[in-house]
Amino acid sequence: MTPETHPTAEHARLAESPGDRGAWRTWGPYLAGRQWGTVREDYSADGDAWNSFPFDHARSRAYRWGEDGLGGICDRFGFLNFAVALWNRRDPILKERLFGLTNGEGNHGEDAKEYWWAIDGTPTHSWMSWLYRYPQAEYPYEQLRSVNAGRSRMEREYELADTGVLDDNRFFDVTVEYAKASPDDVCIVIAVTNHGPEAASVDVVPQLWLRNTWAWGRDERTASIVDATDDVLPGALSAVRVDHEFLGRYYLAAEGSPRVLFCDNETDAVGLFGAESNRSRWTKDGIDRAIVRGEDDAVNPDGVGTKCAFHYPMEDVAPGETRRVSLRLTTSMPDAATFGPSFEVVRTDRRAEADRFYDHVIGPSLSDADRHVARRAYAGLLWCKQLYRYDVADWAEGDPVGSPAPESRRSATARNAAWSHFSLADVVSMPDEWEYPWFAAWDLAFHTIPLAHVDPDFAKEQLVLMCREWAMHPNGQLPAYEWAFGDVNPPVHAWAVWQVYRIDGHRDREFLVRVFTKLLLNFSWWVNRKDADGSNIFEGGFLGMDNIGLFNRSEPLPPGFRLEQSDATSWMAFYCQQMFKIAVELARYDSAWDDAATKFFAHFLSIADAVRTFGSARLSLWHEEDGFFYDVLAPPNGEPVPLRVRSMVGLLPILGATEVPDWVGRECPDLAARLRWLQHRRPGLTSAMMSRRDESGTWRMLLALVDPVRLRRMLERMFDPAEFLSPHGIRSLSASYRDGLSMDVDGRALSIEYEPGESRTEMFGGNSNWRGPVWFPVNVLLADKLRAYGRYFGDSFTVEIPTGSGRAHTLAEAATVIETGLADLFRPVDGRRPADGERIEASIDPLWASHPTFNEFFDGDTGEGLGASHQTGWTALVAHLLNPRVPTPPTGSG
Repeated sequence: MTPETHPTAEHARLAESPGDRGAWRTWGPYLAGRQWGTVREDYSADGDAWNSFPFDHARSRAYRWGEDGLGGICDRFGFLNFAVALWNRRDPILKERLFGLTNGEGNHGEDAKEYWWAIDGTPTHSWMSWLYRYPQAEYPYEQLRSVNAGRSRMEREYELADTGVLDDNRFFDVTVEYAKASPDDVCIVIAVTNHGPEAASVDVVPQLWLRNTWAWGRDERTASIVDATDDVLPGALSAVRVDHEFLGRYYLAAEGSPRVLFCDNETDAVGLFGAESNRSRWTKDGIDRAIVRGEDDAVNPDGVGTKCAFHYPMEDVAPGETRRVSLRLTTSMPDAATFGPSFEVVRTDRRAEADRFYDHVIGPSLSDADRHVARRAYAGLLWCKQLYRYDVADWAEGDPVGSPAPESRRSATARNAAWSHFSLADVVSMPDEWEYPWFAAWDLAFHTIPLAHVDPDFAKEQLVLMCREWAMHPNGQLPAYEWAFGDVNPPVHAWAVWQVYRIDGHRDREFLVRVFTKLLLNFSWWVNRKDADGSNIFEGGFLGMDNIGLFNRSEPLPPGFRLEQSDATSWMAFYCQQMFKIAVELARYDSAWDDAATKFFAHFLSIADAVRTFGSARLSLWHEEDGFFYDVLAPPNGEPVPLRVRSMVGLLPILGATEVPDWVGRECPDLAARLRWLQHRRPGLTSAMMSRRDESGTWRMLLALVDPVRLRRMLERMFDPAEFLSPHGIRSLSASYRDGLSMDVDGRALSIEYEPGESRTEMFGGNSNWRGPVWFPVNVLLADKLRAYGRYFGDSFTVEIPTGSGRAHTLAEAATVIETGLADLFRPVDGRRPADGERIEASIDPLWASHPTFNEFFDGDTGEGLGASHQTGWTALVAHLLNPRVPTPPTGSG
């Protein structure tokens, strides 16, 4: 391996392990941040996932499909899990997992009530670092529940810092670091620092356990963990041995002589449900009961079980003092060298190799502050890779023992009843490790863009995975998310495929073919299901933008009504163009793809024609007086009604813009012939195609859903601070509705109001809001398409920014305005990041200021981060904006 082939050691490891089962990928941060409250663990009759498996059950009840823990790791299949647990001598329970409010408990939906950060990580997980902030006072579980329950949607969320338990820095910072000596040899250090003004004690309890695969009646094979201390170096270290039929033999060694506690990963059915007996005398909560309540008979005295822990009491940790615990997970028998000098060498080397990797990945021109944000974004993205196991058929049928399914699950209308083919057991990029510990189709597509900068193979695998036959529906629909796989997310998959292909160097055409052929099925599903009358004007439901409309667009309309959606139609035009772009690229190397390019070219022109003229109800989505696109409600009898609400729905037609490479006429003869035929026989249909020769003599061609006249009028609104332009991107709803907007729709009085922050409505649970905040994904797409327009028009098309200022900007500069606004969310102003808002993260104390958070969405006025607090899923796109390096395409490539 030469440096030219693999510029860093981490790049070499990636090359050694290209697939999802590569050796260096065997162990990673795949352990979920939250498994309780998920659909896959819900076996209730009413489908109330949050309450069927609540937080208070998690310490005593075995999970069926996965596991969770603090800063943990597991193997690629989730059989063996490691995580840290803590006890501050005051809490009523061992701190084994992150706490948060359920959707029904939070005044703005579900909300994690902890402070933690992904500090660093490499794509093979050869080096990882994670930080948790643990209060020294009793954790206020009930206070957080009760105060939030008493607050209305008009009030802010009540956070952990608001309770006062973190005042005077009375907390421990617990850092968990992992460094791989080899693919199956992991060096682990847990460091505990007291930041409070007084000495304080804490118990550190690293845990190792086997996922319960044996209690459900489908697989009777069991594995075991046994005390191996006497087999190694008694007095010098403690150790356990794991024997697993699939994984083989592993040891976990712990430095020093901590007490080793054993129980079984089994439910305490007696304590939870009043059962007559338990499967095991030593249930899952045995370690918690032994340490917190002193119940020594809750753990197995024989030193065997399926869950174990090393107990490290840390007495009187002085202010500013750091104490550490070292462990090693390995297939080799521990010996005197386990924690010798080589242990520290591995940690030092892997940390240095991570630095060199990111020095190569992140451009040298970035400031230190921007590099810090980009690297933290990558770290969060990599830490949000989680093992996702869910077989809908098994779940719907129920297990022979342990988790029988209720009769209601056999109904044709039961949750995910039409998705019985769905069966995943894969590492998947999750939006957020606590609030969204399940994939969402359009979120995942955006994740792959920054992922492609650090791990293009994994990015490609994620896009392929959603199209595999065990995920994609036989009818071609992509699964939306586990709460309702049949819901509809925007079709951004093809765009992500093209972006990943570009970032990966325009070299993997096999990847393009694999996904393109599956997306042909998905595209047909959209056409057949969402264009009911063949008008090329589409419906789609809520399309990921939860509460953006006057009413819930996911609910069925009254019989005979039809909602013609500006956003659904725009997404399909956008989809057509991305499929066209991929097909054209493939046609350069194999002429058989030429007519596929022709198909999507023609389909786009048909959609553009419908948008430019009239919808199926003979009322255009474009409103000439307002200079904006709207949804149109078409009743069975009577006049169609434009829903004149200026929102992101009306800006999305801008996404329908893509360049046609100048070589297409030479290298795609079928496409060229079809274009000539249309120009001769259907000249009106080609009005969505613009062409010109630029100053250098290069022939430029652009497919555009929005013509220059309409584009200018839309941009006047988009860059108006009184409407869409915020200091940190484009708002999802016009700020002109601060006092609300009411209208009569078919005899119903409906209203909507600009809400820059958290949602004030209960629509979709109220945990996200599209009525004013800035959302990263759509902003990134708008900027991307403004650049496409800008490359075509050059300096000949300018727009005022802000509107009315007299300051003219090219479209490329307009795109930069959006991207800079997004990046500025994370750049300190007077020592504070706008994204930190009024939260404790805005403190100038370095203990807080050095840790940016990546939120789900951002206040449309202030930029404060809102919603999920660790959404280094699509918000990790900031790393792509800060570090947008894309290899130069082959000569003439589009």
